[in-house]
Amino acid sequence: MTVDTGKTVVVFGGSGFLGRYVTQALAKRGHRIVVACRRPDLAYHLQIAGNIGAIMPIQANLRYPWSVERAVKGADHVINLVGILAESGKQSFDSLQAKGARLIAEAARQEGVNMTQISAIGADPSSNSKYARSKAAGEQAVFEARPDAYVLRPSIIFGPEDEFFNRFAGMSRLSPALPLLGGGKTKFQPIYVADVAEAVAKTVDGEVDGGKVYELGGPEVLTFRQMMEEMLRIIDRKRRFVTIPFSLAGTMANYMQYVPGAPLTPDQVKQLQNDNVVSQEAIDDGRSLEAFGIRPATIDAILPTYLVRFRPQGQFTRPTRHAGGLDPENQDGLV
Repeated sequence: MTVDTGKTVVVFGGSGFLGRYVTQALAKRGHRIVVACRRPDLAYHLQIAGNIGAIMPIQANLRYPWSVERAVKGADHVINLVGILAESGKQSFDSLQAKGARLIAEAARQEGVNMTQISAIGADPSSNSKYARSKAAGEQAVFEARPDAYVLRPSIIFGPEDEFFNRFAGMSRLSPALPLLGGGKTKFQPIYVADVAEAVAKTVDGEVDGGKVYELGGPEVLTFRQMMEEMLRIIDRKRRFVTIPFSLAGTMANYMQYVPGAPLTPDQVKQLQNDNVVSQEAIDDGRSLEAFGIRPATIDAILPTYLVRFRPQGQFTRPTRHAGGLDPENQDGLV
């Protein structure tokens, strides 16, 4: 049984992918956690992560300020994990990632407590991507309310429930080829979800300086194509690649965006045209994962733990000499 620290941490968006790991990291430290989300019933499974009664789901909606203020009441620290990859109805980038972040930050200021804001590498007020602009607006709103706040910008996050490797691994079971937007040259620095959660927990305990923007990336910088090749190797499948120019991808996304659950939006095409890696400036300033003293996990160590189900015979598949990726004689695939 973990010793209770007596500190109460409110986690907005705690029922999501990153949220469950943040809750676990906080619970291990003995903190009391209030999981604020639109549907508390989706967070009940988190209660077993901590001491009895230490984790309490509560209803909160960023469109209703009173619910946010109620959730923050009595908190010692506030964490905002709320974010979306595509807009849907009233769930827009501006309402959640910009105005929502401001609402939470102002509630934290009124309560007299600090907060941690999860943003994203690429957040930029001058970006042509609405997603990136809204993330930047959220950062600005947080610092205006709490100049000593923590802002963390992770690269693409991977883990058992991710929507990246799981999606493409699932696609590889049905399709003989996988798409590479722009030739798959965009660079990423994938980071394990538990490492991000640990960094968040360290901000709650004040183990790093506040008032800064930290950029978080894993130990490897990989292109989109390299990540696909690694995924295919792990699931022991051979698939060709089809290069889709960004111009064509944008046109396709313009039509697909009106289809519920569309796999690609015009805004995502814009995002994919820029590398998503930790900047040299952040490294030089000590605003990277190294500042947290965390040794990041590699995708090679983690992906097999949850992608095994996508192998031809699941966990019983025996790896072959040239498992996954392309045949050595056909390294270029289809174009």
